[in-house]
Amino acid sequence: MALGHSRRKTALPLYGLALVIVLGAAGVEYAMGRVPMCACGTIKLWHGVVKSSENSQHLIDWYTFTHIIHGYLFYLLLWLAVPHWSIPQRFVAAVALESLWEVLENSSFIIDRYRTATFSFDYYGDSILNSMSDIAAMAIGFILAARLPVAVVVLLGIASEALMAYTIRDNLFLNIVMLIHPIDAIKAWQEAAPG
Repeated sequence: MALGHSRRKTALPLYGLALVIVLGAAGVEYAMGRVPMCACGTIKLWHGVVKSSENSQHLIDWYTFTHIIHGYLFYLLLWLAVPHWSIPQRFVAAVALESLWEVLENSSFIIDRYRTATFSFDYYGDSILNSMSDIAAMAIGFILAARLPVAVVVLLGIASEALMAYTIRDNLFLNIVMLIHPIDAIKAWQEAAPG
């Protein structure tokens, strides 16, 4: 019993550091001119319309699933790269990586790249609220990867990717492909998606 309490006590400063990193990312995004919340003036728990100026502006949207997958992948990457680190140490590193991605993703360079190379022509970056929600989604994915059997995590990742491809014609894999090396046939297929 005392050992478990000791481990939790040791991990608390690390979780505090993770929170500081997240707040730092929010501050950087604010300094970059990102809007705190949707310019529409409302906060929705779920916004499921991808071809919309409100996409990536609310708490949860279709792309939240990609950030959960980031958590799975960061868990794997850090398990391979630094196996001697504790799970809380790897969690802080994952939060730092995701926070860095959120700042980069909301830079003019990446926003312009999304708008020219993908079907996200109406994308102007995330609201800070959505960006923080994305980091939380990654944290959920990381925790799931740490606690669930590998086969379950792999199946969840595949199911998420398949559901997104079927429903919105986009997912993490397609997003990466289209950012790095756009394929006209994929872009045309995505643009032909209803609503």
